[in-house]
Amino acid sequence: MDIKEIKSLIKMVMESDISEFELENAEEKIKIKRGGVHEIVHYQTPQPPLSAQPFVQTVQVLEGGTVTVSAPVDEKGINVTSPIVGTFYRAPAPDASPYVEVGQVVEKGQVFCIVEAMKLMNEIEAEFRCKIVKICKENAQPVEFGDVLFVVEPL
Repeated sequence: MDIKEIKSLIKMVMESDISEFELENAEEKIKIKRGGVHEIVHYQTPQPPLSAQPFVQTVQVLEGGTVTVSAPVDEKGINVTSPIVGTFYRAPAPDASPYVEVGQVVEKGQVFCIVEAMKLMNEIEAEFRCKIVKICKENAQPVEFGDVLFVVEPL
């Protein structure tokens, strides 16, 4: 196939709705792709439930989008909930020690855990100085949006 025929094929792909074209025979193989692959991730900010309980809402900007972390007040402390659907990890690696333990004092900005969503590791950070009262999920457990991950006591 000469360059003129290849240019003709490229023009055909550009003028149509085709995003990929492949031609293969015994002597040659031609593959034409048009456009780049863009992954778009959308996160929708939930509306807080109507209740008499106080409601704390913080916004955390992560690579790939904006995530809202909601923390309604619990009798024992404040619930730190999952901002997204994903997999809960207590440590940065399988052989590493967990980010936090029950009874530990956590400073503002310190990482509680990771929630993996679509191969993105989203760090969940403390929004204020607190003490870990309870760890509500097991390592590598799937979590839904709004699942309670930790119960903390503000300091």
